[in-house]
Amino acid sequence: MEKSRDISQTSVEDEKEKQRREEKFRQMTEDPVESLICRLAMPTIASMLVTALYNLIDTIYVGHLDNTQSTAAVGVAFSLMSIIQAVGFFFGHGSGNAMSRALGRKDYEEASIFASTGFFSALVGGVIFGIVGSLFLSKLSLLLGATEGVLPYCNQYIRWILIGSPFMVTALVLNNQLRLQGNAFFGMMGIMTGAILNVILDPIFIFGLKLGVQGAAIATVLSQFISFWVLLLVSNKKGIPIRISSFRGTWSYYKEISRSGFPSLCRQAVGSFASIVFNRTAGIYGDTALAAFTIVNRTTFMVNAALVGFGHGFQPVCGFNYGAKRYDRVKKAFFFCVKVSTAMLAIFAVLLFLLAPQIVGLFGQTETRTLDIAIAALRFQCLTFPALGVITITQMMLQNMGKTAGASVLSAGRQGLFLMPVLLILSATAGLLGVELSQTAADLIALGISVPYAWKVLDELK
Repeated sequence: MEKSRDISQTSVEDEKEKQRREEKFRQMTEDPVESLICRLAMPTIASMLVTALYNLIDTIYVGHLDNTQSTAAVGVAFSLMSIIQAVGFFFGHGSGNAMSRALGRKDYEEASIFASTGFFSALVGGVIFGIVGSLFLSKLSLLLGATEGVLPYCNQYIRWILIGSPFMVTALVLNNQLRLQGNAFFGMMGIMTGAILNVILDPIFIFGLKLGVQGAAIATVLSQFISFWVLLLVSNKKGIPIRISSFRGTWSYYKEISRSGFPSLCRQAVGSFASIVFNRTAGIYGDTALAAFTIVNRTTFMVNAALVGFGHGFQPVCGFNYGAKRYDRVKKAFFFCVKVSTAMLAIFAVLLFLLAPQIVGLFGQTETRTLDIAIAALRFQCLTFPALGVITITQMMLQNMGKTAGASVLSAGRQGLFLMPVLLILSATAGLLGVELSQTAADLIALGISVPYAWKVLDELK
């Protein structure tokens, strides 16, 4: 009798799960794309902005310490965090996009395998990365662009980031998997929990416990640890569950994960390498220049976070409908996202251009040279903000369709493949002004390549 009740209960739960998945499929393939994208994008925009905000607040708090080197150290360490993110985005976007297409085909077992394979692979990668990095701490800091004056502060920060790397990378995987299942709200819960905690812990560790820049790193790691556990619990409750029994470390699954994850890996890895080159180039002009570009990068990261958050609302719609062969909805979603993002970025560009001195002043820097460099570089970047919508949405569309080559070129281009040669050429010919102009020039090149790619893919969808 007991066994009969268990079987009955299991059947009821299976039926509820089937109904939930059918309803999700119906929403993704039938609801109006405009409202669907906005509904999915709101939590991802919120989570991306909150994440960017607590990175920004990290820098603001550190900027109020009595040295420029601490601010520069956070900027240098950001390159390392970008490398950690590269691993997380590779497995998160790779497994998440594969899951999205599998769900579009109603293949739920396959989706579960991709979820678990992506998660456990990232966990192992994070552990290896943390151990190897800790063994070569000072060499790693110098490689990332730390000057001799910045090195001690950079070591203090990076040491803790490496300890927390397994939790950072897997939190990114879980968040992206939830988002690409159409459960962006639950992913936002995990991200915002860590972000809010970090904002609270920062002043306690930096000023209250007098740990300085090391305190900022400890607060970040503790927050990421809590975020990881929240996301894991939510994923197993509201999304495709993570199970070790579903892990498949075979070439066929890694090949599929790589199809969608490689563009993100390219973007982050090449972007990280470009950031290192940028730090080393800026370091030629002193610690004040390095601190100035840290301020600019943190500020523009807020704008990019909002754009990427909006694009994340587009991605599951694109993936589901491409898998379901609803190409008309893919095209409609693309044009809607490009129009909205371009308009919003134009507004951001005007506001940041006009308010550049006030925004830079928030970071507590008092040296006139640091302020002048930061204001000029920020205003130059504002000039090409409106172009970022076409670049980013095109890259995301190609990635969701599994068009690896095109997506990889675009994702690695703006902050990597195009930025590095432009930076080296302009810095050699125009000095510090060339460094300030380099990102703007790279954005223009990325726009010129994105438009033909978008045109070709949209024409194929006919």
